[in-house]
Amino acid sequence: MPQTIPEPHADGLPAPRRYLAIGVLLLTLVLVVLDGAIANVALPSIAVSLNASPSDTVWVVSSYQLAVLVALLPCGAIGEMLGPRRVFLAGVALFTLASATCAFSTTLEMLVAARFVQGLGGGAIMALSMMNMRFSVPHSLLGTIIGINAMTVAISSAAGPGIAGAILAVAPWPWLFAVNIPLGILVLASGAVLAPTRGVARKLDIRALIANALMFVLFFIGADRIAEAPVSGGLLIAGSAVCLFTLLRIERRSAAPIIPTDLFAAPAFRFAVIASVCCFTGQTLGVIALPFYLQHGLGMTATEAGLYMMPWPAAVAVIAPISGRLADRIRTGWLCAAGGILLAIGLAGVALLPDDPHHIVFIVGTVIAGLGFGLFQTPNNRILLLSAPKARSGAAGAMQGTARLTGQTLGAIAMAVIFSVVPLASAPGLALVLAATFAAVAAVVSLGRVRHEAEGWNTAMESAA
Repeated sequence: MPQTIPEPHADGLPAPRRYLAIGVLLLTLVLVVLDGAIANVALPSIAVSLNASPSDTVWVVSSYQLAVLVALLPCGAIGEMLGPRRVFLAGVALFTLASATCAFSTTLEMLVAARFVQGLGGGAIMALSMMNMRFSVPHSLLGTIIGINAMTVAISSAAGPGIAGAILAVAPWPWLFAVNIPLGILVLASGAVLAPTRGVARKLDIRALIANALMFVLFFIGADRIAEAPVSGGLLIAGSAVCLFTLLRIERRSAAPIIPTDLFAAPAFRFAVIASVCCFTGQTLGVIALPFYLQHGLGMTATEAGLYMMPWPAAVAVIAPISGRLADRIRTGWLCAAGGILLAIGLAGVALLPDDPHHIVFIVGTVIAGLGFGLFQTPNNRILLLSAPKARSGAAGAMQGTARLTGQTLGAIAMAVIFSVVPLASAPGLALVLAATFAAVAAVVSLGRVRHEAEGWNTAMESAA
């Protein structure tokens, strides 16, 4: 297997440089997560400003998500070829330039195109963030850092709508994208603190890149159409499956394929990816269904619903760094199973238990769900990353992001189908039960890998050397 050679430190950077590197990587993560969170809030203002229909304006978000899906796996491979720091910073530069283009867009078409380019940069950032982290920090700190990483995502996601509202209160929507520019420049100016690494000389097959792009484009568009046009949506998704088969055929003899089939040979990696897809499917179903439950089931206003949604990310932010430390002491299969069970209990409790005048059941249920999601996410990401050799950290990081986005897309598809066949009054409750089911499946998958845990743990220790 090809090896990436770290320079000049085999097990992370010396202090204080390692902490500067962590700060740069976390700042970049905040930049990407906040951008995704605030763009949703800006859609009504963008529609009015650019004289566009609300349905067309949704592509401001969709084009970004599609580009990230298309870019993740290729960027992981390119990062391994050219060095993760170089490709990561190129992604930051592309993201920053595209943010400036978004801020100066005068038509919806220009904004959607700029958001697509921004998503390509975001894909490079997401794919290679953890690879850079793995070369920058010692193995002994990695579990804790992954926990802090998850906490940062939770806090940024929770703060995004509030920050967007504050900006829109004093400035027009282009400033939501303009604020990325100084942050991106700061990251680029500080990029030299990341660990320098050499890449591995190998070629990318252009046919594989085309098949990868078509696979995600067809899947994404098919998923978007499945509820309104089941036949055409299903055909597009079937076409995506054909592209997946073609991609696997093209790369069947590759030592480091874009879709990391070599890593799937390790049970720890395989179980972690499957569990991640199931957990994020359940989490997305829950996050979409809960506001409808609050507003249509409990009669809350949008503002009240937003406040009642805050305990979930707050619980994730609290438990994520703790679960990172626990992952250093307890086998991750047990931790992830416990997290999946708690997530399932919290979602099922909200759906099935009768509401009370003070909505205590809802608050307790979402806190339990948030604790479960945070307890699952950090250990699962840790074993997914560490079950791959350092040389394949780019592929592992890209697969981690792909599993998350695939789960989120499947959750959105399931919610759309439920809304199309179930009355609005019943849809949120059914979606929460289905979300709890997916969380329970993630727990069962995690339990299934316990017997492989020793093998995965040994692999992680060897790959850290």
